[in-house]
Parts: sequence; C-alpha cells; structure tokens
Amino acid sequence: MNKTCTIRAPFFEIGPKSYLYGQDVIDLAIAADAASEKYGVDIIFTTPVVEIARVKAATKHIHVFAPHMDPLRPGRGLADTLPESLVAAGAEGVMLNHVEKQLTLSVLRQTIQRADEVGLTTIVCADSCTEAAMIARLKPNIIVAEPSELIGTGVSCGPEYVEAATRAVKDVDPEILVLTAAGISNGQDVYNTIIAGADATGSSSGVAKAPDRAAMVDEMIAAVRRAWDERHASK
Repeated sequence: MNKTCTIRAPFFEIGPKSYLYGQDVIDLAIAADAASEKYGVDIIFTTPVVEIARVKAATKHIHVFAPHMDPLRPGRGLADTLPESLVAAGAEGVMLNHVEKQLTLSVLRQTIQRADEVGLTTIVCADSCTEAAMIARLKPNIIVAEPSELIGTGVSCGPEYVEAATRAVKDVDPEILVLTAAGISNGQDVYNTIIAGADATGSSSGVAKAPDRAAMVDEMIAAVRRAWDERHASK
C-alpha cells in the first residue's frame, strides 16, 4: 500500500464533479477548508483537474484530489491524464473507478500502482460489497463503497449496508479506510452514516446544489464530528 496517505478517520469527501466550475469551485474549496479547521475533520476535495492548482493555492487544510488519472508514463498520450502532472499541479491523491469513470480491473490495478509510484493517495470506488472486497486486494488507501443506483438521488444507504461494506473491506485489509456514501444530502444523513460505523462519508450534489453551499458544508462536517465523538464516547 502507498504509505504516504495522511488521511485520518473521521473524514469527508466533497466532489463538485461538473456541477460547478471556475470561481464556484474555489469558493467551495475555501468553505471546506474553513470547516476542516473548525471541526478538526480531514476533508478530501476532489476537484476538476483544471482547478487543482488554484484550489491548492487557495487552501491550507483540505486534501486536494484529482477525479481521475491514466496509468501512462511521460511520453505520448494526447488528452490522457499523466500521474506526474497531477503531482506537479499540487494534487495529493486521486479518485479512481467512479461509476461515471469506470475502469477494468486490470487497468485499475495498473493505475493504483502508478499512483503509488508517484506518491498519490488512492480513493477507489466500488458499487457493491463484493466489488469492495475485490478492490481491497489491490491495496488502495481508501475505498468508497456506495450503491451506484443511489448516487445523486438524495436517498442514502442504511446502517446495514454501512456495516456490511465496512466489514467486507476490513476483512481483507484492516488498514484500508472505508467511506460509505451515495445520496448524502444533509447533516442528518452524514450523522447516520458515521454513527453506523463508517470511517467517512461524502457528498457531491448534496453540497453543490445546496442553496447555501458553505452552510451545507459546515452542517455536514459538524455532523461528522458529532457522530464520531458520540460513537467513541460510548465505547
């Protein structure tokens, strides 16, 4: 496994995808940065590739991730995303195999290996417990376990799925962090997911489409902190 990972549970992932662009992405990153510092919660901010450098320059606390990369090496590859270029732009990690940018298992394996070579933390998506367990064998740093049919619906997965997905990954490799998401639309969804046993959760449309994005980020990160603290206080 890439040992450069500095993400610690509890954490939260924000991915504006293509809902936002330009200054709106920067403003959201700044709001996330403030919430990360305020609540002491690590935040992965998966920004559009073209905004990596600006997001990095505008923030101090969040972990800036790219939304995809290709396993190529410096040389030919027009329009591919070179791992070294992400590092040069300021990215700390990369998201792979999202349902909107899926990879075959063989390509995923190669891409995780390339990320390890250049020092990028890997957060890899899986849409079932079976796939999560399979991907765990590839040794990413983080696995996002989210049922693809719930993404963007505002309907979050229940505690049974959180428990099953976390167990599926940890049984293979207890060092891999597990983020359970899909349909996270408010602080209560966040609280419910973390209290059920997840290391983390995250949101894209729930944040990007909120009337007040900064307020929603604050609400969600506050919920991460509250649920995590309550969960551990009861032990």
